[in-house]
Amino acid sequence: MKTPGSDLADLPIHELAPRIAAGEVSPRELVSACLARIEAADARLHAFVEVYREEALLAAEAAERAIRAGARLGALHGIPIGLKDLLEMEGRVTTFGSSTRAGQRSTVTAAAVERLRAAGMIALGKTHMVEFAMGGWGTNPSMGTPWNPWDANVHRVPGGSSSGSAVAVAAGLVPAAIGSDTGGSVRIPSSFCGLVGLKVTAGRIPNHGVLALSETLDTLGPMTRSVEDAALIFHALNGPDPRDAATQDAARLDPIPGLRRGVRGLRLAMMPVSDLEGLQPEVATLYRRAVETLAGLGAHVEEVPPPFDFAGMQRHAGVIIASEGYEALGAFVEDQSLALDPAVRKRLIAGKDFSAADYVAARKHMRAARAQIAEALDDFDALLTPTTPISAIPVAEVDEGALPHSRFTRAANYLGLCGLAVPAGLTPAGLPASLQIIGKPFAEAKVLRIGWAYEQAVAPLPRLDRAAWFAS
Repeated sequence: MKTPGSDLADLPIHELAPRIAAGEVSPRELVSACLARIEAADARLHAFVEVYREEALLAAEAAERAIRAGARLGALHGIPIGLKDLLEMEGRVTTFGSSTRAGQRSTVTAAAVERLRAAGMIALGKTHMVEFAMGGWGTNPSMGTPWNPWDANVHRVPGGSSSGSAVAVAAGLVPAAIGSDTGGSVRIPSSFCGLVGLKVTAGRIPNHGVLALSETLDTLGPMTRSVEDAALIFHALNGPDPRDAATQDAARLDPIPGLRRGVRGLRLAMMPVSDLEGLQPEVATLYRRAVETLAGLGAHVEEVPPPFDFAGMQRHAGVIIASEGYEALGAFVEDQSLALDPAVRKRLIAGKDFSAADYVAARKHMRAARAQIAEALDDFDALLTPTTPISAIPVAEVDEGALPHSRFTRAANYLGLCGLAVPAGLTPAGLPASLQIIGKPFAEAKVLRIGWAYEQAVAPLPRLDRAAWFAS
């Protein structure tokens, strides 16, 4: 069976952009291809909460006319994108992953959405997520759990909380999507779904108009099929915004000029073998292979014990996330008449049990830990870890009380670092594994450069058998 929507929907942005500029591909043709894919497969994949079909087609026509008139805005002009359903758009419903918010329309538009529109991107719709962004497996019993497209026979976790964004991009429904990352919510689903996911330094991309879980740790980031695509979207999003005080020190950064500089001479820290205990063996093998690849490209790789305990970082970050999450959402979780995900309610209501002293102590520890990691990474360009210690498991096997997926991701948020998830190959079961490249604060250009060099040196993941989705 021929896959609906034409092969255009499979192409990365950096290949589509020059074809659109040359008039070989029209934005309307591309948007129509994505809409055909969504119509054919999303009933089962469950990536989108809402699709803006008519508006997207009108925006594509406008983009096409502008480009023909010589008013092309750049590489993203005419490219469709999916938006995690915590990004507000004036007049649109923003559910925050909760059925209790159905019908609540936003009165503002997120700064990130404004910037994507200014770059010429076309919002295709809102994507599903874990309720209130409070979970890493990607499950959502009330609004539905998106289906990881790497296994058409078994419903496996997509990773969360940016579950729908990951599934939409991995399944070829849209070239890219925006997620958010408080403890790994861009990188975990990118790992499970075989994508590139960029976690930026807090304050790099404005959070104005983004429904908050943790004011301290929340960040937005792109989820794409290539490192270059992530760099293009990051370039459009980053920079100060007067409506978000956290961005005041975030100078605008263009990572593209240095993207292809390679890694020769860079110093990269890798985890000791002892810290890899408990990893799924196939994931550990692919991690070591990824590190060897970077060493083969001329990077100086050194085994360095991290100056912190990953499990400890998980716990300390959890205090901040739960405390700030309860402050923001306590009225929802305390209202027993609301049908919330029991696991999410339990995680958020735990924030009530932390005292002001607990919260202040966690913040004090965070400041000390950030100073410590800055000193430890002073001689290195990045730290290499697996993104997740396991590949995607069946939804039926999820233990909502266990957090193995965030073992290596939460630390970056807590320590104020940036990080990039890059596909590192498939396990024997045909499921993606991922390399995480953790960089210093505001070093997004460096982690993207390392990720790009790695990506060019390895075979891309095989194309998904999307026919299995469209035939069912």
